[in-house]
Amino acid sequence: MTTLIDGWTLTQRQLLRLRHQPGNLIAMLVMPAVFIVLFGFVFGSAIGVPGGGNYREYLLPGLFVMTTVPAMSSAMVDVAMDQKSGVMDRLRSMPTTRASVPLGRSGADGLTGTFVLAVMLVCGLAVGWRAHKGVGPTLAAIGLLLLFRYVMSWVGTFLGLAVSSIEVATSLAPLTFPISMLSNAFVPTDGMPSWLQAICDWNPISSTVAAARVLFGNPGAPGPDAAWPLAHPVTASLLWSALLLVIFVPLSVRRFARAGL
Repeated sequence: MTTLIDGWTLTQRQLLRLRHQPGNLIAMLVMPAVFIVLFGFVFGSAIGVPGGGNYREYLLPGLFVMTTVPAMSSAMVDVAMDQKSGVMDRLRSMPTTRASVPLGRSGADGLTGTFVLAVMLVCGLAVGWRAHKGVGPTLAAIGLLLLFRYVMSWVGTFLGLAVSSIEVATSLAPLTFPISMLSNAFVPTDGMPSWLQAICDWNPISSTVAAARVLFGNPGAPGPDAAWPLAHPVTASLLWSALLLVIFVPLSVRRFARAGL
């Protein structure tokens, strides 16, 4: 219980800091609309959808997942900045549980991610995207997207604690974009070279994108001959999320506790 109380206090700290940095909040809310216009309208006319269908309906679940991945880079940079400024040392000196600090950071990102996803959903509805499976599957898809963003924030928290400086964290942050591109977010993977297709099919991002398409009822659902993570996307995305949490939650807590030694 103490860990949860301390974690909520530190979550509030992160949210208050975001309120005093409105530029970051505006960027998080504006970029989703930019992505939709750029990829949906500029590139959409030149890309076909497997089995037919509207490309924007195919694309939007991929963009929903794409906006969860930057949680990794933002967490990495913020944590590295706190380390450089001495905030982490001060938190270690306080009577807080070691798990509460990374828990607070990831919790704050999960809450801000809810607002970002809400903006994405509204933008998607404005350009013609629809969820076709009803309330239950739609809520399940939203929950899956928020879970994946929460997982990404834990990965970023560990990386922020592990890197040597804020400069290193800043230089590594853009690498999250090509990682997310190695997926089925924008185009099907079956037209790729076999070695690249295998990488994309087993990318956790691809599983989450495919799961969102299935649950929202959008075109591009994988066929039975697809790789296992794409043929069973909801199960695969849940397993990926659980595996990454099992790995990075204890690593983050351990790294935070030992960094001051």
